[in-house]
Amino acid sequence: MAWFVLVLSGAFEAVWAVALGKSEGFTRPTASLVFVVGLVLSMGGLAYALRTLPVGTAYAVWVAIGASLTVAYGMATGAESVTVVKLLLLAGLVGCVVGLKLAH
Repeated sequence: MAWFVLVLSGAFEAVWAVALGKSEGFTRPTASLVFVVGLVLSMGGLAYALRTLPVGTAYAVWVAIGASLTVAYGMATGAESVTVVKLLLLAGLVGCVVGLKLAH
């Protein structure tokens, strides 16, 4: 269960990161609210997962999920360019996260 919650909270990390960018310095109320809710859910899920998972592995997985989903969202919306190098690096990041999980 802790791994499931960790993955979900990593996805919420991407939610709050994107919302933070869209909040324009917290001047847009809806994006700011999405940021706060996403942040609370993300941190709460991470805290829950850390009750049973090692902090180093869990934190690395959480960050990698959030970062890769944030970049993927940027690519999907056209805010970020899609290049072979970026795709290979994201694949490497995901591969490293899978490796950390398997090594656990």
